[in-house]
Amino acid sequence: MSSPHLQTYNERAKKHANKAARALLGVMEEKQSNLSVSVDVTKSKDFFDIIEAVGPHVCLIKTHIDILEDFDPTVIDRLRELSEKHKFLIFEDRKFADIGSTVALQYSKGIYKIADWAHITNAHAVPGPSIITGLASVGIPKDRGLILLAEMSSKGALTTGSYTEDAVRMARARRDFVIGFIAQHRMEGIGASDTDNIAGEDFLVLAPGVGLDATGDAMGQQYRTPEQVVFESGCDVIIVGRGIYGKGENVDTREVLKQAQRYQAAGWEAYKKRVQRT
Repeated sequence: MSSPHLQTYNERAKKHANKAARALLGVMEEKQSNLSVSVDVTKSKDFFDIIEAVGPHVCLIKTHIDILEDFDPTVIDRLRELSEKHKFLIFEDRKFADIGSTVALQYSKGIYKIADWAHITNAHAVPGPSIITGLASVGIPKDRGLILLAEMSSKGALTTGSYTEDAVRMARARRDFVIGFIAQHRMEGIGASDTDNIAGEDFLVLAPGVGLDATGDAMGQQYRTPEQVVFESGCDVIIVGRGIYGKGENVDTREVLKQAQRYQAAGWEAYKKRVQRT
């Protein structure tokens, strides 16, 4: 059998145990999109203007809900409506990083109640397996999925070597809930021992730091093209933010739409090239 990333998204969806993973792969196939837009803006008007423009062209909207300065519960209501209207999943980029009992509360309680509306969220591996246990206690009953941070795209990131290997080992032990990684490369087999069962292992790889026009920024972000990320490195989802909407203030929705279509096409072409080489 070919490596998972050389199979189609639809073929992979049929084999995933996690409902959120199956849903994401299904949406990707249906919409012919492996584009996730990271909507990192602070005003709800800009937030929704961007989502309305890109919604038909993405598989996933990535949020940092706590940076919205005018947040209220109606934001979540509208976000969920747009998710259904445009058929995309919601990924709250929360990056949980505490002990199990604390992250369970952060995930389910407070003013955001993330588990109620985010199909997918993510976490650092630093606290160890208890962070997965805590999040799973909330997420599994709601058919949610978890992404672990295995690699990051910022210059000087410490998510390398043994850290990455340990993150993959943790995920391997909880494939019912951990559906993949924030990473720059495929993770199957990483950190596996001779006794580990890695048959059928298929983790989704969501890659930030994707750009068609820039190679980096003043904050240390490093960019690669969809061709490099999807075709060469085997990643599944390209995450793009400013490359689509710029500074995110008073956005020109026509330009946002144009850029979303551009990235959608580039990501999908790289994917087709990848699966057609088998």
